[in-house]
Amino acid sequence: MYENKMKIQFLSKSQNESFARVSVAAFVSQLDPTIEQITDVKTAVSEAVTNSIIHGYDEKEGLVTIEAMIKDKEVTIVIYDDGKGIENIELAMQPLYTSRPDLERSGMGFTVMETFMDKVEVQSQKEKGTKIIMKKVFE
Repeated sequence: MYENKMKIQFLSKSQNESFARVSVAAFVSQLDPTIEQITDVKTAVSEAVTNSIIHGYDEKEGLVTIEAMIKDKEVTIVIYDDGKGIENIELAMQPLYTSRPDLERSGMGFTVMETFMDKVEVQSQKEKGTKIIMKKVFE
């Protein structure tokens, strides 16, 4: 049973990435995080949302959904889309891999998420979308 939870949904426009980042940071603030912890969460959310917008929808319009749940001192953040999905999750999670070299992407999105969060799980189905589940414990 969660102590608190929230859900937001927005169009897959790059302008909404900052809205997503700030919204999750505001929600997580009830855990009284350090500045470093809140920055970690904002960075991970930013990377996940950017992946949904750029890779999931290939610049087409769709919806990105974020759910965040707090239980005790742990936050679970789930970011998902109904985009094209990831064909090979293991390959996509390798540092420096990008499916969009034409956009000069660094291929470090998943690596950044894994660095700043305690746990990152990726679920994806081709042509059905991708779900990223991230967890962070606030001690």
